[in-house]
Amino acid sequence: MRHKDDNKSEAIFQATIQLLNEIGFSDISMSKIAKRANVSPSTIYVYFENKEDMLKKLYLNVKEKMSLKMLHGINETTPIQAGFELIMSNLKDFVLDNKDYFLFLEQFTNSPLIARMCLDESIGFFRTLHEFVQKGQQQQLLKQVDANLLLMYCYYPVTQMAKEHFKGAVVFNQEKLKEITQMSWDAIQA
Repeated sequence: MRHKDDNKSEAIFQATIQLLNEIGFSDISMSKIAKRANVSPSTIYVYFENKEDMLKKLYLNVKEKMSLKMLHGINETTPIQAGFELIMSNLKDFVLDNKDYFLFLEQFTNSPLIARMCLDESIGFFRTLHEFVQKGQQQQLLKQVDANLLLMYCYYPVTQMAKEHFKGAVVFNQEKLKEITQMSWDAIQA
């Protein structure tokens, strides 16, 4: 039995993300991933049952990294408005610093694969974020609507601005972040 090597697992993840962003889901294969990762195709099966298992684990890995970054610096004493500003700033930093991860998430999220894989496991990564929203609602600082709706007003402006940034249409700087953060806050506050 072969032992798992974290470096090989990470190389497989990185190769998969790069290939998915270059050629998409329909053209990706385990042999292409193995070649890009400089491992034998059989090595991939030491780490993953099949391609679907690998994609699921990769998706969960990236979602966990994103959630940890978004929540960095948030605790039970963080004021609600300051917390939302920090969450949006953290998300901006994650997206701009991890373009490949972001593009992978965008592609995966818009794929029928996500529904087929039933990735409810990723919801737990954002439990603290939902609790933060509920705290804001309890303090009557945020609108009394579905927490997911409020979070959309924080997540999507950042990701849409990042897409425009990556296309070269805008520069996603602190000034732009401040503008969209204020607009989002205006939309969600009670």
